[in-house]
Amino acid sequence: MIDSWQTLENCLTCSGVKDGVMEPINLNEYEALAQACMEAAFWDYYQGGSDDEVTLRACRSDFERIRLRPRMLVDVSTCTTDTTVLGTPISIPIMVAPSAFHGMAHPEGECATAQGAGMAGTLMAASAFSNRTLEEIAQATTGPLWFQLYTYHSLQASEAVVRRAEAAGYRAIVLTADLPRLGKRERDIRNKFELPAHLQTANFANVVIDENYVPLPSNVTWETLDWLQAITSLPILVKGILTAEDAHLAVERGVAGIIVSNHGGRQLDGAVTSIEALPEIVEAVAGRCEVYLDGGIRRGTDVLKALALGARAVLVGRPAIWGLAVNGAEGVRHVLEILRNELELDMALCGCTTLASINRSLVKVL
Repeated sequence: MIDSWQTLENCLTCSGVKDGVMEPINLNEYEALAQACMEAAFWDYYQGGSDDEVTLRACRSDFERIRLRPRMLVDVSTCTTDTTVLGTPISIPIMVAPSAFHGMAHPEGECATAQGAGMAGTLMAASAFSNRTLEEIAQATTGPLWFQLYTYHSLQASEAVVRRAEAAGYRAIVLTADLPRLGKRERDIRNKFELPAHLQTANFANVVIDENYVPLPSNVTWETLDWLQAITSLPILVKGILTAEDAHLAVERGVAGIIVSNHGGRQLDGAVTSIEALPEIVEAVAGRCEVYLDGGIRRGTDVLKALALGARAVLVGRPAIWGLAVNGAEGVRHVLEILRNELELDMALCGCTTLASINRSLVKVL
């Protein structure tokens, strides 16, 4: 078995690439190298979807159904990719999505992921189910952070974690809405997946459960959102919205943002993809809150298509894990840099010099 946190040089060797070969030039190459560096059960945990993985595959194929309509004879000598998210400046409209258990990909876990995002000038949304505490993650990076929340054990325990995120300088809370029950992830079932003994769900490691704690299921409701708004002054985003109906309800409850997401194809198989759902949600929101997208982003053109359909920015999950597994913080930075360079080139080829110049006229859905 290959050590799951070898350096880039060792990964290149173990995957059959010989000395002198340049570093990966796209995310597909990072994916192949990461698989070669990672224990099979861990790889399946990160890569797998639910049931027949129909939605998982569609997360990619739906981007291929969208064509670009480039404009010509525009002066594109300078193209800029900087933007803001909930008022926070970032250098690219690409952030790191929350995902669990980065310690299976690299010994520094989420600390290295956050460092890489910071080096790239962008934001990471840290998962509640991280292998490093939210305080350690905050101390490790120079970049801004959001905190993704699962209600875990009880509302009291969840409130305590939110308070810690506020104290550590996190800029928003991301409430995941699409996990009332865990999807049937058959790769994990076959592998009898368990978190390795040397890792833990660090943010809840010291939670004490006693008679005053009312156990809470993993699902959340609109009332949970009301509760969260009552206990924190931080902006709240809801992650996992896929319909205009739910977008309306979220906006009516005053959320600061919506992350259009199907949990990377890991929950309801056969659900619409994020890029498919995005236009109706943007229309329903009508500018009343910011809209983001995660799921299936692998190229700069994917980012461009999402922005054209109304997303303010996108988030990447698995690609950040690939960079982390291959080369730690530097690998994460490089994955984001690849996407940045591709996006800037694609903007130039489409005649777009700023993110504000990207609009619906740029795309045609087949």
